[in-house]
Amino acid sequence: MLKQFVALQVWVASRKLNAKKGQSLAEYGLILALVAVFCIAALQLLGNNITQMLNGLASTIGGVNTSAG
Repeated sequence: MLKQFVALQVWVASRKLNAKKGQSLAEYGLILALVAVFCIAALQLLGNNITQMLNGLASTIGGVNTSAG
């Protein structure tokens, strides 16, 4: 009888561990999805400004005289 009780306790404990792992995985998935949404929103809002800044930087660098003489 004691062996069956111990086996039951081990089984319940292993089920709890597996449930927590699944729950953690789901939470990480939700966090990852939320971060992806924020990144996409930031790129949508700042994309034109970043493009203009990089184009201005490229034209400034392109206008520099590189001949040393």
